[in-house]
Amino acid sequence: MATKKSVGSLKAADLKGKKVFVRVDLNVPLDDNQKITDDTRIRAAVPTIKYLMEHGARIILASHLGRPKGVTPKYSLKPLVPRLSELLGVNVEMADDCIGEEVEKKVAALKDGNVLLLENVRFYKEEEKNDPEFAKKLASLADLYVNDAFGTAHRAHASTEGVTKYLKPAVAGFLMQKELDFLVGAVSNPKRPFAAIVGGSKVSSKIGVIESLLEKCDILIMGGGMIFTFYKAQGHSVGSSLVEEDKLSLATALLEKAKSKGVSLLLPTDIVVADKFAADANSKVVPASAIPDGWMGLDIGPDSIKTFGESLDTTKTVIWNGPMGVFEFDKFAAGTEAIAKKLAELTGKGVTTIIGGGDSVAAVEKAGLADKMSHISTGGGASLELLEGKSLPGVLALNDA
Repeated sequence: MATKKSVGSLKAADLKGKKVFVRVDLNVPLDDNQKITDDTRIRAAVPTIKYLMEHGARIILASHLGRPKGVTPKYSLKPLVPRLSELLGVNVEMADDCIGEEVEKKVAALKDGNVLLLENVRFYKEEEKNDPEFAKKLASLADLYVNDAFGTAHRAHASTEGVTKYLKPAVAGFLMQKELDFLVGAVSNPKRPFAAIVGGSKVSSKIGVIESLLEKCDILIMGGGMIFTFYKAQGHSVGSSLVEEDKLSLATALLEKAKSKGVSLLLPTDIVVADKFAADANSKVVPASAIPDGWMGLDIGPDSIKTFGESLDTTKTVIWNGPMGVFEFDKFAAGTEAIAKKLAELTGKGVTTIIGGGDSVAAVEKAGLADKMSHISTGGGASLELLEGKSLPGVLALNDA
């Protein structure tokens, strides 16, 4: 992907008094009382918004929340206003809609450095359809466009892609920039040795990532439920572990590809098995090639943790996507926690560590090590697609640097 123009290249002369439409990703989890349970994404949006405020822009923020079907009060962005105001140090105004007369009045009343938050853009089905008329209405509110919503950059929606046809310049925000620098940079031009750790429950959801990484990495470490499909393909008994029967030949092909590319592919040598899928299951450690009938693998074993750690000690760049086991159950979280601790330790020694979205992020946060990594990706699906080598429509739509 070509390097995109960044918001940092815009100065006061470009921004003062200008209305800037900023697509942010404020899709945060809320509890039943509409309280924010994790404000990571709001905090991640702050640097770009503050930069625009400091340069005298009039800021119009747009985001989605959840997957509403039409106007759904529980998906309103209103509960975000207090936290956003607190982080930005200004009173953020809120509109009851994202297009229309009332919104236009509020935009017209903005002064330099003011911030207006529009209501959930997904209250309109036209948003996800990337409807040109709807995109035009959104764009008509502003003079230029900043996309800082990496988490939705893999979707061609009206607020992520459609508006760029009507607003110039269209630039990347600081968060978007950082995501692209790390995820595209690491994969296209890594400091070597470069290791990828891929986990998660199914091979099917990680095929693209594994295939893409086999072209680029020196070491590929695997964990999570998907390893049992590889074991079965090698003729091992897997007990009642998760297996994708229709992916056995694919697993064999991936093992062959690793061999032909000279990639050191590490599968766990020992497994923590359980007699049922539950937090309080009975468990024991067995060799990976000898999982007993009626038992299922729920984590990697102590020997694997040691071997994986020693292998990672040789690296300069590590990207991690997907847990090693069922880390939601404390009893089966040891493998995932060990990887998190090892990466934190390596970061301290100058290794570039990238946590590529989804469950790995949750695991690192659960271990309290989030601030010890080089980069934690805010986008689940978007990170996966980038790691698969796909282009993201929300990025392609921005102006080249």
